[in-house]
Amino acid sequence: MDSQVMVALALSLVGGFSTSLGALFVILNQSPNLKMLGLLQGFAAGLMLSISFLDLAHNAMNSIGFLKGNLWFFAGVIFFAVVTNFIPEPTLPHSSEVKGKKKSGDKGGKDMMKKHRRQVFFSGIITAIGISLHNFPEGMAVFLGSMKGLRVGLNLALAIALHNIPEGVAVALPVYFATQSKWQAFKLATLSGFAEPLGVVIVAYLFPSSLSPEILEGLLGSVGGVMAFLTLHEMLPLAFDYAGQKQAVKAVFFGMAFMSASLYFLELSLPKEISL
Repeated sequence: MDSQVMVALALSLVGGFSTSLGALFVILNQSPNLKMLGLLQGFAAGLMLSISFLDLAHNAMNSIGFLKGNLWFFAGVIFFAVVTNFIPEPTLPHSSEVKGKKKSGDKGGKDMMKKHRRQVFFSGIITAIGISLHNFPEGMAVFLGSMKGLRVGLNLALAIALHNIPEGVAVALPVYFATQSKWQAFKLATLSGFAEPLGVVIVAYLFPSSLSPEILEGLLGSVGGVMAFLTLHEMLPLAFDYAGQKQAVKAVFFGMAFMSASLYFLELSLPKEISL
């Protein structure tokens, strides 16, 4: 069990630190390429949909039956729908809006500029808190996937890591505008990602060291429901907004094809005892 926790923790750190990549994207380029972010989200959405329907939900229904598998899957959907209802994920701020605030602040004088900076900084803090709360169940998903096998945990960690890059942008962009500090923007974006490994640590102590195969498959089916809701509710709309519908759809299917290929090759390359 200890080794499983360590593997899950390492995989969740990959996802957690990907918010830092989003912060670097802002720091190195004050006007992020939103179309590229949209394509990245579309690709990540394809990865998530492939994992959710072709791997987690499929395996759950094969292992514990069609009815039980569906019940577990939709329990995950309802769970994350409730989470997003109480903790709505902040939207990615447009760099044009930030520039507009800066311009109007210059015209209105220093006091108006300070007011704008305080407002934008506060929005960055709220965004960081919201993203942290969203990352916690993602850490739980990586842990449960790692209990099933390295293949499942690795694929979940990869998809979540790609999803977290724009979240780092969402935190860093307003903080960098408000403080003009690259370090502050990078620090807050990075800290928001640490909720994911924290979720691994906490859930490791909540679950018994040995779950029955039926319960584990059911929980993984629920993870599939969580990932499906996250994709359709949050990732696809962002991809459509920033990359356009046609380009985003292409990125989604490319992501699905990439994940299907990775599932196949990982199944071939990993030893049977860890490629469950």
